[in-house]
Amino acid sequence: MIRAFLALPLPDPVLSALRVQQFLLPLPKKTDPETFHLTLVFLGEQPEPVLQAAHDLFTEIRVQPFPLSLKSLGLFGGPKPRAAWAGTAPSETLNRLQAKLEHAARSAGIATESRRFTPHVTLGRFPPPPPEETFRLERAIAAGSTFTTPEWVVDHFILYQSHQTKQGSRYSELARYDL
Repeated sequence: MIRAFLALPLPDPVLSALRVQQFLLPLPKKTDPETFHLTLVFLGEQPEPVLQAAHDLFTEIRVQPFPLSLKSLGLFGGPKPRAAWAGTAPSETLNRLQAKLEHAARSAGIATESRRFTPHVTLGRFPPPPPEETFRLERAIAAGSTFTTPEWVVDHFILYQSHQTKQGSRYSELARYDL
């Protein structure tokens, strides 16, 4: 079984901007910046033949390269936040790419998540902090409302394998798909 996902890798100028923003936020627990990526489809644990079938379908995906940037900050979890993120600027092409990849994964027999696609880069995951820390975190996120990264051209996506370790998840590239 291989734990896998499809994602966009991020170019160095975007990674630098994310590292600075992550440093400025009072996050209870930060994501390792070495693992920053934008998940397109989480595939979960899959047998090799199913992942191979999905890979074959992913190679057929056709979308023109497109510009993208990160333009917002937010929290998941409502009044009890459990994750901080940087979101993308609106992009119909990104949404179309994600929908095609999800359809291909399902066609290969992979049950994907049913929640709506919210493109983001996770800056931190944590148990809900106490109210005073939550308030401080919400204020810092609001203060970062002008956060933006340089625009880049998305011209490929990656199939990653996720390795669980005591230090957190580590990712290795299984395949690259050029647009």
